[in-house]
Amino acid sequence: MPYPLKESDELIFFVNGRKVTEKNVDPEVTLLAFLRKTVCLTGTKYACGRGGCGACTVMVSKHDPVSRKIRHFSVASCLVPICSLYEAAVTTVEGVGSIKTRLHPVQERIAKSHGTQCGFCTPGMVMSMYALLRNHPQPSEEQLMEALGGNLCRCTGYRPILQSGRTFCKEADGCQQQETGQCCLDQRENERPEKQCCADKAILLLPSIKMCTELFAKEEFQPLDPTQELIFPPELLRMAENPEKRTLTFSGERVTWISPGTLQDLLELKVKHPEAPLILGNTSLGPAMKSRGHFYPILLSPARIPELKMVTKTSDGLTIGAGCSLAQVKDILAESISELPEEKTRTYQALLKHLRSLAGQQIRNMATLGGHVISRHCYSDLNPILSVGKAALNLLSEDGPRQIPLNDHFLAGAVSADLKPEEILESVYIPHTQKWEFVAAFRQAQCQQNALPDVNAGMRVLFKEGTDTIGDLSVTYGGVAASTISAHKSCHQLLGRRWNERMMDEACRLLLDEISLPGSAPGGKVEFKRTLIVSFFFKFYLEVLQELRTQGSHRYPEIEHSPLSTLEDFPGTIPQGVQTYQRVDSHQPLRDPVGRPIMHLSGLKHATGEAIFCDDIPRVDKELFMALVTSTRAHAKIISIDTSEALQLPGVVDVVTAEDIPGTNGTEDDKLLAIDEVLCVGQIICAVVAETDVQAKRATEKIKITYEDLEPVIFTIEDAIKHNSFLCSEKKLEQGNIEKVFEMVDQIVEGEVHVGGQEHFYMETQRVLVIPTTEDKELDIYVSTQDPAHVQKTVSSTLNIPINRITCHVKRVGGGFGGKVGRPAVFGALAAVGAIKTGHPIRLVLDREDDMLITGGRHPLFGKYKVGFMNSGRIKALDIECYINGGCVLDDSELVIEFLILKLENAYKIRNLRLRGHACRTHLPSNTAFRGFGFPQGTLVTESCITAVAAKCGLPPEKVREKNMYKTVDKTIYKQAFNPEPLIRCWNECLDKSSFHSRRIQVEEFNKKNYWKKKGIAIVPMKFSVGFGATSYHQAAALVHIYTDGSVLITHGGNELGQGIHTKMLQVASRELKLPMSYMHICETSTATVPNTIATAASIGADVNGRAVQNACQILLKRLEPIIKKNPEGIWEDWVKAAFEQRISLSATGYFRGYKAFMDWEKGEGDPFPYYVYGAACSEVEVDCLTGAHKKIRTDIVMDACCSLNPAIDIGQIEGSFIQGMGLYTTEELQYSPEGVLYSRTPDEYKIPTITDVPGQFNVSLLPSSQTPLTIYSSKGLGESGMFLGSSVFFAIADAVAAARRQRDITEDFTVKSPATPEWVRMACADWFTEMIPRDDPKTFKPWSIPIA
Repeated sequence: MPYPLKESDELIFFVNGRKVTEKNVDPEVTLLAFLRKTVCLTGTKYACGRGGCGACTVMVSKHDPVSRKIRHFSVASCLVPICSLYEAAVTTVEGVGSIKTRLHPVQERIAKSHGTQCGFCTPGMVMSMYALLRNHPQPSEEQLMEALGGNLCRCTGYRPILQSGRTFCKEADGCQQQETGQCCLDQRENERPEKQCCADKAILLLPSIKMCTELFAKEEFQPLDPTQELIFPPELLRMAENPEKRTLTFSGERVTWISPGTLQDLLELKVKHPEAPLILGNTSLGPAMKSRGHFYPILLSPARIPELKMVTKTSDGLTIGAGCSLAQVKDILAESISELPEEKTRTYQALLKHLRSLAGQQIRNMATLGGHVISRHCYSDLNPILSVGKAALNLLSEDGPRQIPLNDHFLAGAVSADLKPEEILESVYIPHTQKWEFVAAFRQAQCQQNALPDVNAGMRVLFKEGTDTIGDLSVTYGGVAASTISAHKSCHQLLGRRWNERMMDEACRLLLDEISLPGSAPGGKVEFKRTLIVSFFFKFYLEVLQELRTQGSHRYPEIEHSPLSTLEDFPGTIPQGVQTYQRVDSHQPLRDPVGRPIMHLSGLKHATGEAIFCDDIPRVDKELFMALVTSTRAHAKIISIDTSEALQLPGVVDVVTAEDIPGTNGTEDDKLLAIDEVLCVGQIICAVVAETDVQAKRATEKIKITYEDLEPVIFTIEDAIKHNSFLCSEKKLEQGNIEKVFEMVDQIVEGEVHVGGQEHFYMETQRVLVIPTTEDKELDIYVSTQDPAHVQKTVSSTLNIPINRITCHVKRVGGGFGGKVGRPAVFGALAAVGAIKTGHPIRLVLDREDDMLITGGRHPLFGKYKVGFMNSGRIKALDIECYINGGCVLDDSELVIEFLILKLENAYKIRNLRLRGHACRTHLPSNTAFRGFGFPQGTLVTESCITAVAAKCGLPPEKVREKNMYKTVDKTIYKQAFNPEPLIRCWNECLDKSSFHSRRIQVEEFNKKNYWKKKGIAIVPMKFSVGFGATSYHQAAALVHIYTDGSVLITHGGNELGQGIHTKMLQVASRELKLPMSYMHICETSTATVPNTIATAASIGADVNGRAVQNACQILLKRLEPIIKKNPEGIWEDWVKAAFEQRISLSATGYFRGYKAFMDWEKGEGDPFPYYVYGAACSEVEVDCLTGAHKKIRTDIVMDACCSLNPAIDIGQIEGSFIQGMGLYTTEELQYSPEGVLYSRTPDEYKIPTITDVPGQFNVSLLPSSQTPLTIYSSKGLGESGMFLGSSVFFAIADAVAAARRQRDITEDFTVKSPATPEWVRMACADWFTEMIPRDDPKTFKPWSIPIA
């Protein structure tokens, strides 16, 4: 029951300098919800709701009662309870600056540095940087990386965001390749005679071509002026000087928040409410309440109690208040390390190491030391170190203080070692270390930053003075059991032993015996985790041995296998790079923007939060909210749906079921709402409509569905093959006679490749707003989609009303990547049914978990190849068969398998070739379109085959690639003619720019000297086909109006997804009308202005819509020609006015009939693609063989963009797609339960690349002097092609792994699996640690997850 003692107090805080007084505040409301719904500040975005993506970042400023200073810190507003903001000042992106008043330098620079694409993540990026600059006006590059580590971006690839931030940094200037001692632009195979820094090389003089490396002019940026910032409200300062001592109470509908003003009050409340949790950062409690259904009617907030934030330094240790944030703990530890002798700070150093990678900056600013310790998560990064470091917990209750050890009994939750219900944790005592005491910390996660560890460990050894005899030993692990566990028995048995190899060997065996991990352990990765248990101890053994040696004793033996490299963690470095493109012709008029790096049209609005996305549209009168009810079974009959309990809940208006659909319920195979049968977990069954989103979501939990399970249940490709379960017929292409040639070759190799799926993870989840009008059954639909016409048609058939009554509006989309081509039509149709049934506007916004569960993604693939080749590396015959996991319905799977087969040959001419493809039907959510459309998965099979051939021939893979590439004008396997000259140029340029051959030698030298660390380098070519496979899908239309004041309004059929299509369209119109872009405007994409549009996809949006805009402008200019001839000295406005007076139409429709494209599958030939994009990428990595971690050292990309319409946008597309592809091949892993439930549904479990994953050097070059007569101004569409180039990182990792296996004399081939996660890398680098771990018979246990590829 809510706390009944008194009425709610007033909550006082400030937002953007304005006072907010809330009288009836609900403790369940977050700051994000308050900002967006109550004060209508929609710049702060909702993307994940768990603090894992940074889109909702704001700055909170508070007066610190201990230091008596103002603290400014970034927070994830989706986790901040509104009640925690008493006496705080909140600054949102709107409070930082505005295009209406004054831009802040942070906002200006991120926009002008081209650091925004879709713009959905930009306000969060701005706020993270802004909070950093409030504390450090000239931050270091390390601080910049740290500040942005908790912010995700799916579009840009991060490089331009970092580049904008670096303009504020102390060391921002100078050459961008410090490591090599050479300028990045000089470092080539054939060096230039001139030597100057890249900073001075805005224009590179090549023979007859001017190349440029400057995408923005930083001298135009306004300076940062700290005196112009919002001041901390004086009223809050006065309140802080005379703090409120009384207890504050805020009572909501279900929860009461109590905030005591004194420590004594808190202790009394804890006696009265022993079950009530203490809440400070809400980083653990918040997600638990949101996703796991935890509920607490009373919450106690000790935020106003200064005693919990005190820090005490004594001669024997450090006592840190439980209320100190992890960011404060980090600073406290760093200060102590700088003040104390090194031997006393080893525990502090270990804690600091983990604090640097623990979560993101926003979470570290919110989470407290006490909350972290008390939560006792099995994956806690600090508890293992605190445990071995002999930390103690200082507890308080009304009965007085008490101290308990932070040991494994406490961590396991043993009642005898735990807090009593009435006790609180006041502080944590961490003792100093001694001279002969060594402490170390280890962790391995899916990626370097902002990821929960698979396994972590704290280890400590104390030697008898002056010896290497173990006096005391503690080893504690996290991630391998339900709680953090200590290896007591093993440690006890090793006491008195000398610190040598025999001890290490025995320790590993003891640890594996004691730390027992069952085959079905939650989280899976069991063999990997077992290996890490001993790998970490080996690292600790080496680290301590090295320390003993440095203490001056020569008695300790030299350590085998280059230990120093083994001990070093991969350093976090800020990515550097050069972006090179061809400068526009010097004769091109200055007003002509084509070919220039023009800023994204909405860039400044993205940076100020003034760019309106679908869910930013203000609440409409009488609007209702919809939430979806999905299946919990993979294949079952629906027996009954009971909605009675849900309909009784307050605010619930109705439940929409299949019976309410007036028209067609999807198709026969693909229902909008399930009727009798469900085909996957996550299939939509019905929807709740309520007055608020909270009420609708609560009601979905009360709908009771009875199922009867059906057989068979198929999840994996292997099972689908076994059950002959396919969505469509086999697709096949063949040339030559492979069987005959297989008999004539020197060698034959067969292999398998497994490529996992990929989640789109667009920052803006699926969302739609449907507004019914009062007459003629008209509907206005505001939707985040790549294909508004498809939404329009689907709603029309669902409601059984004509298409002309439905208008779909798309202002901008917060990322799509193919995931918003087909799916938004489903959500639009369901919301429309709700709107018609209730007569109210309906808003539907998917939570991240639901979006990932329902919508499907990239098709997982299983590929088999058989290749026949000569010893020279020449491939004579190749047979590839691919299977994709299509999910439960057809969707785009047939198209994906067709495109996959058409693109499989990539850059290689193989005369005897057979390519076959199958789309498997399984009981998983249907997979769909995704950037690259089959090419990134399929071509990995082809390139893996090339690598296998190289290994068998004893040749470098690049030699085999080169030997088999197309060399002259030729025809593909499907008989389409093309000229590979740009492909060869990209390949040679990439070899040259990357200094590939000299670096290959350096990599080999490094690998000879290092046993436990290996480098790998790889270069891959690419021939990517652009467009749809049918002519009708290449048509486009545009509508251009000239108004009497001379301004121009442009509408076209393309949708702004972040790829800058609107910017490019204005560039086209500007050139054609010979007008500056400032005269022009694009409002939105609407089915009412341009009908029957095609999806913005397949990389051709700018191509075809540009042609339509060009056509409309040329029509208008032709009409104006006579007037201009009469008055050649006149100005545009005069000509337009004269045209109006002469009754000349100032509106024109432009149309492009499309590129011809067709494919005859029966004959196996056609011209399915308008043109190809060529490219090459070289990547170098370093791999830690003991943990599976890797560091991306450098990437060079050369792409044939022909004549780029906008180099800044095109380079941004290349970088963004490369990083997304790199994620596919390295970190993004979808995990399903044996029952078909998707586990990885949040940024906690599904890891897209972060800012620390960008290669240390990241160079992109657009190939100069390339032409294509087919496209507008000889440009090319580059939206998708960069995805596959991310595989250069995968093959560099595989190269490093192969080097490790060769050194270990492992001859058998390893199965190629993508993504190359730390688990796969570690287990592929087999050694005596992987050999010593116990292995389970798969038949004896049920695995936690199943591989669906």
